[in-house]
Amino acid sequence: MKSVWKITFVLGFLSPLFAAENAVSSEQAPDVQTIVNKANIVAYYQGDDGKATVKMTITNKQGQKREREFNILRKDVADGGDQNYFVYFQKPADVRRMTYMVLKHTDPGKDDDRWLYLPALSLVKRIAAGDKRTSFVGSDFLYEDVSGRSLQEDTHELIKTTDQFFVVKNVPKQPETVEFSYYNVSIDKKTYVPIKMEFYDKDDKLYRVIESKKVEKIQDFNTVVQSVVTNLKTGSKTEMEFSDVKYNIGLDDSIFTERYLQRPPREAMR
Repeated sequence: MKSVWKITFVLGFLSPLFAAENAVSSEQAPDVQTIVNKANIVAYYQGDDGKATVKMTITNKQGQKREREFNILRKDVADGGDQNYFVYFQKPADVRRMTYMVLKHTDPGKDDDRWLYLPALSLVKRIAAGDKRTSFVGSDFLYEDVSGRSLQEDTHELIKTTDQFFVVKNVPKQPETVEFSYYNVSIDKKTYVPIKMEFYDKDDKLYRVIESKKVEKIQDFNTVVQSVVTNLKTGSKTEMEFSDVKYNIGLDDSIFTERYLQRPPREAMR
């Protein structure tokens, strides 16, 4: 499940302390691949499978709000590898019974399989690979945010450590396929929960931020239960609140097949 970020700013350090805190040392921190691997597991692979109810609130620049409510199911094919997602929309009426499914592939040579069922049109739509970084049902989250980005699509560099965070810079290996030039992730040093993501455009300007606002321990798993993405270019933001989170519930593989897009399984509807 697409879980994300919170932040604590501490300002006013004296220069010598600030310099020492930000120095990256191989003796002080694990190697960057270890860091991103652990963070990836915590963010997307807690337990063998999972379920949550999500309330999404979209707020535009003028302060007008729209809400979405959906259930999301997730099952791992391999820990840290391929996994499957199924989303069933409950509210409001204009999106009720809409479903979204992802068969996520971590092999960079194989695109994820994504489908969207639109009940108003009785249409199953295949989402092209090139559309994965477009808006997810009109929100500031992207389709790719739901299931996460493969670690193999980027190079990773540990650029800073603090008392609380590892900060990793991620640069796409195929920059022509994405709208960003790089993004930085602040990862909690104790829990390896990704706390904040900052996306920079081709002009090296920050334009999109994803943060976690609340983290809880659920079934011994550190779980982000409130996250917010802000679009600095449009002034809009989207908040997601997760409830009824459960892990290791024994989801069947058959749920994640095309035949359930139009006839969602009971696990997704309740």
